[in-house]
Amino acid sequence: MSVPARPRPLFADIDDVSRRLAETGYLPDTATATAVFLADRLGKPLLVEGPAGVGKTELARAVAQATDSGLVRLQCYEGVDEARALYEWNHAKQILRIQAGSGDWDQTKDDVFSEEFLLQRPLLTAIRRTEPTVLLIDETDKADIEIEGLLLEVLSDFAVTVPELGTITAERTPFVVLTSNATRELSEALKRRCLFLHIDFPSPELERRILLSRVPELPQHLADELVRIIGVLRGMQLKKVPSIAETIDWGRTLLALGLDTIDDAVVAATLGVVLKHQSDQQRASGELRLN
Repeated sequence: MSVPARPRPLFADIDDVSRRLAETGYLPDTATATAVFLADRLGKPLLVEGPAGVGKTELARAVAQATDSGLVRLQCYEGVDEARALYEWNHAKQILRIQAGSGDWDQTKDDVFSEEFLLQRPLLTAIRRTEPTVLLIDETDKADIEIEGLLLEVLSDFAVTVPELGTITAERTPFVVLTSNATRELSEALKRRCLFLHIDFPSPELERRILLSRVPELPQHLADELVRIIGVLRGMQLKKVPSIAETIDWGRTLLALGLDTIDDAVVAATLGVVLKHQSDQQRASGELRLN
């Protein structure tokens, strides 16, 4: 089996990571920039863990954008299997070819198990791309534990064996990001294969910078107050605390409404932008007081 060629590094150094990710609108802290740099230089997958809404998926998108790489995404869920993650055969098309065939079975069999009938799924797609690629394996913890064996095989050698076609080896290894919300523990074997990065909600100062980078027209005092309120909401016992994306949406909402202050009436009228459960809105309305 041939060994995939190590691609040229995507980033020159940690500062280069920070600068280029920031140009996409993603403002990493030092730990995040360091983890991305090391994953690139060491050729290791990056396992990013943290609560929903902290920007794990967005990190993979930002790396792809910053490096002009194609983004290939495998969205994990309960029941995802090899056919959905790796490849499967187009059975309907195979049957039509068999019915229309006039040759002997050996010839027909070779025909229907050819590239023409192969349906590539995200893992195989990423392996076969010759262009720079970021492979995002999203919400890995939602998949059944059995799928981790497949991920280990693919991430170990970046090669896939299709019995009818042989072994397909990556010509250029992708930059791999796995995300997890930690709803279950991933296997130690999979963790050993990866570098690990835990991302939590950003500090108020960093979130304010993120908000202003995405909504530059927002006045400074509104950004400060909005981030403060978001912090209070995240400290409540809610079903789903506001994500960074929802902080940005709230800032855009204030601009769209032409508001220059935030008071209880404004919060009550716009709470649905950041809280999507009725029970959360009721709790916030009862506990949050601005004036």
